[in-house]
Amino acid sequence: MIRGLFRTKDTSLDELVAAAKQGDDNIKNEMLKQYQPFIAKSVSEVCKRYIDPTKDDEYSIGLLAFNEAIDAYSCDRGSSFLSFAKLVIKRKVIDYIRNEQKRLKVVSLDEDYVEDEQMENPSEVRAAKDRYVLETEAWYRREEIREFQAHLQKYKLSFAELTEASPKHVDARESAIQVARIVYENDELRHQVLEKGRLPIKDLIKKVEVSKKTLERNRKFIIAMVLIFSGDYVYLKDYLKGVGM
Repeated sequence: MIRGLFRTKDTSLDELVAAAKQGDDNIKNEMLKQYQPFIAKSVSEVCKRYIDPTKDDEYSIGLLAFNEAIDAYSCDRGSSFLSFAKLVIKRKVIDYIRNEQKRLKVVSLDEDYVEDEQMENPSEVRAAKDRYVLETEAWYRREEIREFQAHLQKYKLSFAELTEASPKHVDARESAIQVARIVYENDELRHQVLEKGRLPIKDLIKKVEVSKKTLERNRKFIIAMVLIFSGDYVYLKDYLKGVGM
């Protein structure tokens, strides 16, 4: 019956998610099985390497995150379930990697204190471990920025243009980010940006307390923010939280 339900063309993914949320464990288990390749690929995009579902702990984290995404998803979020699930998976895997780095650092420091007599200065060991964590985080950020740069090119935008178009004052920048959030949360406005690559200023001006001139001036920046909101950009979204997201 469950497999038949999955093969039915008229059954949408949202309907399957809704049934799983309502307590249908058979459907949820089938989804977890059917979407194993999607989960592995999402985890691999974070780890930047092949993920073996039978061996890698990161895959288990991704599987748990996919299950959590089923329970937390709402179609009112303005994004598809798979986009939402990928974001949850990436956040959980990155959190896992961060925690593992911290744990390994502590364990390694303890071992250095007890066993490694060649290390004369434990503070140097601690500093080296801290640098490793920071360098790893920086690597993940760089990879995400590369992905975002490639995404921007599809809309004929570049980082250089964004730097030039970014509002210079904090209040203006926060206002532009809030406008982007409004666009992202509106299905029709978001569609026009993502599918047509343009900011629907005529429609948007009815929904925001921002002048047409300001919207036109910040057009490129707002479009870029909508792309971030709509994508799987964990670090960029974390950054935006501190500037008005």
